[in-house]
Amino acid sequence: MACGRLGLLRSALSFTRSPLPTRTRVLPLLQHGCPYVDIPLPCYVRHYATKKSKAKAKAQTSKVSINAALVEDIINLEEVKEDMVAVLATLKDDFSRNLGIRTSIGALDHITVTTKDGKYPLNQLGQISMKSPQLIVVNMTSYPEATAAATQALRESSMMLNPEVEGTIIRVPVPKVTREHRENLAKLAKQLSNKAKESVRRVRSNALTKVKKAKEGVSEDTIHLLEKQVQQMADSYAADVDKQLAAKTKELLG
Repeated sequence: MACGRLGLLRSALSFTRSPLPTRTRVLPLLQHGCPYVDIPLPCYVRHYATKKSKAKAKAQTSKVSINAALVEDIINLEEVKEDMVAVLATLKDDFSRNLGIRTSIGALDHITVTTKDGKYPLNQLGQISMKSPQLIVVNMTSYPEATAAATQALRESSMMLNPEVEGTIIRVPVPKVTREHRENLAKLAKQLSNKAKESVRRVRSNALTKVKKAKEGVSEDTIHLLEKQVQQMADSYAADVDKQLAAKTKELLG
């Protein structure tokens, strides 16, 4: 009788479908001569969203794009973009000029010298020449009065130079390419990138200030979208700064 009831129970449950394959297990006979049968039960798998997928979905849904011409009375988004582009361009230029593994004559051209008559590039005040791979010489004969200022500008530059003065001749030893030198350059690259990010944040803050001042007569939705657009631009250029830093660090450290 027990076996008969068990058969009816199995028939009643036979309609249950399982998304995943299951296995029926038959155990040894019990005292009444009927086998103990494990009845297959449906199996379900639940998939949880990962943090990465959630962030990606959020970024896709929160991204905004405003027609700059429609809000030009509130803020000039093209100018904001140009200011952020200029920050990134300055960073690239600093990386190229100041953070080369090998120092060349042209690496000193951009150094600005402050004199009583104003600020001038070093190559306009002195004649720069490479005496050897380890020594650059700056001849200040044409502007001897600017020798001290040029020496100070070289020493205070981000290139970690230690110039030596002999009359109107400035000798600039070229640092050896050691592991320590490479690591120092990488640290300097990090400092320059942090300054670039600060500049991007400054551009963003100035833009948001203009947007907030224009709240009168402008819908809250428009203000909200503009603030979001400016923040989105700032995040994008900050990410570009990080990419430039990563590439330069890899180049410097090898």
